[in-house]
Amino acid sequence: MQIHGFQKTTLLDYPGHVAATIFFGGCNFCCPFCHNKDLVMAPNEVPVIPEETVLSVLHKRRGILDGVCITGGEPTLQPDLKDFIKKVKDMGYLIKLDTNGFRPDILKELCREGLIDYVAMDIKHTKEKYPIIANVPHFSITPIEESVEFLKNGSIPYEFRTTVVREFHKEEDFIEIGKWLDGASRYFLQGYKDSERVISPGFHSYTKEELEHFCYLLSKYVKNIEIRGVD
Repeated sequence: MQIHGFQKTTLLDYPGHVAATIFFGGCNFCCPFCHNKDLVMAPNEVPVIPEETVLSVLHKRRGILDGVCITGGEPTLQPDLKDFIKKVKDMGYLIKLDTNGFRPDILKELCREGLIDYVAMDIKHTKEKYPIIANVPHFSITPIEESVEFLKNGSIPYEFRTTVVREFHKEEDFIEIGKWLDGASRYFLQGYKDSERVISPGFHSYTKEELEHFCYLLSKYVKNIEIRGVD
């Protein structure tokens, strides 16, 4: 397991729960506004935390923590992810998975085997503009669509979320995204924050009022819409 980060306590990453967060390296996307540049661009240069170290800490913190967030990079690329989650799940933890949705086979397997309690899936853009963000040669939207439909029609609690960047996302895009996510249970718009950790720094955010306007446009399609990361 390529564990490159371990946050022992978070009150933000798993809605409604005190949790730890585990960061895996590597991603099959290269989104320019991604804030985990090192994990995406050069995971081999980031120190690896032994799996045994992480499991030992989680074992000691049983009763203090409710859950564990599995994030990245893109964790579904890890070949031993299921076995690792089983070990954590056996300690009694709830598991939240963050994913870009490009591995619906892995997502379905983990959910159907009862190993995932909550899924947070990124929605990068409209279907047509996804390749602009993902930066993947010969990109196919089909796996993303499959993951969206699986979550919308399944029984696992989930959220969709979009980091909103002024240079990439426009008003008409959210109408198209709303049509795509029609009937979804929960959707978050996340305010972009620039930093040196971003793959391509220099982008800009929208104001809270502008994001609220996007939420209004989306409310025709998605019942619960909220804003994150904006003061």
